[in-house]
Amino acid sequence: MTKIKFGTSGWRGILADDFTLENVRVVTQAIADHLKAEGLADQGLVVGYDARFMGRDFARETARVLAGAGIKTFFCSRDTPTPVIAHELLRRGAGGAINFTASHNPYNYNGIKFSPAWGGPALPETTGDIEKRANEMLGEVCYQEMFLDQAEKKGLYEESDPRLAYFETVRGLIDFSAISTAGLRIAVNPLYGSGRGYLDQLLKEAGVDIVTINDHLDPYFGGEPPEPAESHIPDFIELIQKDPNVSLGVATDGDADRFGIVDGDGTYIEPNYILALLFDYMIRRKGLRGDAARSVATSHLIDAVAAYHGVQVMETPVGFKYIGEAISENRILIGGEESAGLSIRGHVPEKDGILACLLVAEMVAVEGRSLQELLTDLYRRVGVYCTRRVNLKLSAELEASLPEKLQNPPAQIDGYRIAEVVRIDGCKFLFADGSWLLFRKSGTEPVVRLYGEANSTEALDALMAAGERFVLS
Repeated sequence: MTKIKFGTSGWRGILADDFTLENVRVVTQAIADHLKAEGLADQGLVVGYDARFMGRDFARETARVLAGAGIKTFFCSRDTPTPVIAHELLRRGAGGAINFTASHNPYNYNGIKFSPAWGGPALPETTGDIEKRANEMLGEVCYQEMFLDQAEKKGLYEESDPRLAYFETVRGLIDFSAISTAGLRIAVNPLYGSGRGYLDQLLKEAGVDIVTINDHLDPYFGGEPPEPAESHIPDFIELIQKDPNVSLGVATDGDADRFGIVDGDGTYIEPNYILALLFDYMIRRKGLRGDAARSVATSHLIDAVAAYHGVQVMETPVGFKYIGEAISENRILIGGEESAGLSIRGHVPEKDGILACLLVAEMVAVEGRSLQELLTDLYRRVGVYCTRRVNLKLSAELEASLPEKLQNPPAQIDGYRIAEVVRIDGCKFLFADGSWLLFRKSGTEPVVRLYGEANSTEALDALMAAGERFVLS
């Protein structure tokens, strides 16, 4: 029987293979037991789901198991973005949240993401406890269930729509008047996901001229993974290229916790650059002050912005939970990852693609320039940073030899002198010229993820080639 394993964003599996109703019941009971052990069960749980196949069915089954355990469910009445579920958890002061989502994974996946009472993604000690409890119960009928009409009568089930409360919070963080008066035409792409009726609705209510695409339910997500990366949104890029009046394109992934940004000419702007642009904008134009946090795999462009403004950057392992914790403790102004996760001070300690897109729209409106113009100006002030990631497949021999290579690296790689080695997550070589390489081994397949950064495309090409030779030789 498949073991339950929580990754950086919860437990995910393939529908009808390991992600089954029975396994969902067991994981739900493990979460219920964890909450009781923590003394939080009486505060209830927010339960939500994204736009994936059978998401509502899984969520209702979870509510039945929770009711059987005597725990109240605050049930989201429709498919709901991950950041909105986090917001509802904090608003209600619940003991946690269970969210059925596989985020940007292909259509045949689903997952359970558990958020503790502080609102961010669960830290390893929490998921480790839930994982252990679930695996000890696999194959057993370890739970009781209650019909939802009975649970409702007993006060153990309540449906609600968390959208309006979330809207109110976002309106306090974004300058919608600046967006509406700038005369922008904005293209919006929720990628058939749970972001439908959020980003588009907020912009419409502000009187912004928008054009939408992929804004209906499709359990196959149009045949692409619901990830707003350049390779998965050719239809969106084409729409923007063909409409000369579009100033900006904004997209969210399957559960709207990640963002994708396209400039008015159809040029896709990497998340790494968006993070740095927003950090600079928040300090320089919004008059805010504070440090930033980024994952170890994220561009050092944000470090250059911090140095320019006299603030600091915190480097974290991969996984937004570490950044979310810093936001929850009010230690940073903004935090983000190269994989398009972002949140800010005063908001939920969870990735929010909706908020990120709105911040970009505000920035473009206030600055009156394209994103590429803004990036050119930022480079002029802090220097040029070019970043890339590739996946390298490993033979059995190379997979076996890689740990020793990384544990005892040479003094230099193809003439690049290693000035420092960072082992926060994977193995990161910082070179004397400010460039770097990061090697992170996949936990599920014979693949090493190679990240690199240099001060020009040509320098990055050479650096990545050196990194590949180091791994594959």
